[in-house]
Amino acid sequence: MYDKELVLSIFSQINDALETIKQRSSKANDASFFTDSNEGMEKLDSICMLFIAVGESLKNIDKITDDKLLSKYSEIDWKGIKGFRDIIAHHYFDIDAEQVFWICKYEIDPLVKVVKLIMNELSEV
Repeated sequence: MYDKELVLSIFSQINDALETIKQRSSKANDASFFTDSNEGMEKLDSICMLFIAVGESLKNIDKITDDKLLSKYSEIDWKGIKGFRDIIAHHYFDIDAEQVFWICKYEIDPLVKVVKLIMNELSEV
């Protein structure tokens, strides 16, 4: 059995990071928001840093739970999130602002929903 309090703490950090990503990308109507100004580039940089933190945290959760927890929530592409972390961390200059915009617009809310569900379920046990 794994340390549920530790996993809950990590999920809390992930949730905070996702909420920050939502807030920082809230003014973006398209990818040009991130590329057409210094302010937008700073938002892109900070959002990408948070995506790295989320992906790394999910990798840690997999280690702690022996790959058994996240797999119970197949509606989320956990492998894709961790892979996106790797792309940002190792190929930063190849980041596609369009992809970051799309993820912020369409993928964050469903992920937040599942993260909160997992936190609630872990708290009940």
